[in-house]
Amino acid sequence: MELQRLAFSFFNGDVASRYWPDIVHGMWVTTYLAAAIVATGLAAGLALAMARSFHFRPASFLIVVFADAFRALPPLVVIIVLFFAFPYVDLAMSAFSATWLALSLVLAAFAEEIFWAGILSVPKGQTEAARSTGMSRLQTLVYVILPQAVRLTIAPLTNRMIAVTKGTALGSVVAVHEIIYYASSGASEAGNPTPLTLGAAAYVVLFLPVVMFSRWIETRFAWKR
Repeated sequence: MELQRLAFSFFNGDVASRYWPDIVHGMWVTTYLAAAIVATGLAAGLALAMARSFHFRPASFLIVVFADAFRALPPLVVIIVLFFAFPYVDLAMSAFSATWLALSLVLAAFAEEIFWAGILSVPKGQTEAARSTGMSRLQTLVYVILPQAVRLTIAPLTNRMIAVTKGTALGSVVAVHEIIYYASSGASEAGNPTPLTLGAAAYVVLFLPVVMFSRWIETRFAWKR
């Protein structure tokens, strides 16, 4: 009897048949949003870490403030501020744009610190040797330091990317039509939590391959001892 109740509540075939197309649509939105966040966040984080490596004090100070602030703020708060507060200063944006920008800023803050730690981990002798050959500071950074630094940052970066991209579910608060939006609205409409089960399955389908791929990447590019 209890198993029947469980099946009726969370694995109801009739409810699932009605709402799975919405969940699939939400998966496409989640995938597109996550890809945009990763591309923007990593690029911004790398650019900030590179700028910080030139040790220009005012710029370095602003970068540190940015990184500390967005690592401390809950992503949901950033999304809400961008979506609800910015229209008052004539900077209104769509729910999708607010979610993308908020999570991109959060990922950029973490990525900057991770890239910066990677840059610092490269022995100074590498920089001195490159400069002694006549390479500029920028050439030394791009061709000597970054290839080594990026390899060292793969493990923490992949973990952070997964954590932030799963935060796309927060977009449901501002009505981004992603997985959780359709799952929660479907559960409310049907009076049955089966759509939430479908949503959980959708996240497994989307992110389990990402987790497995990140594990392979970590193993593939790990330093051999």
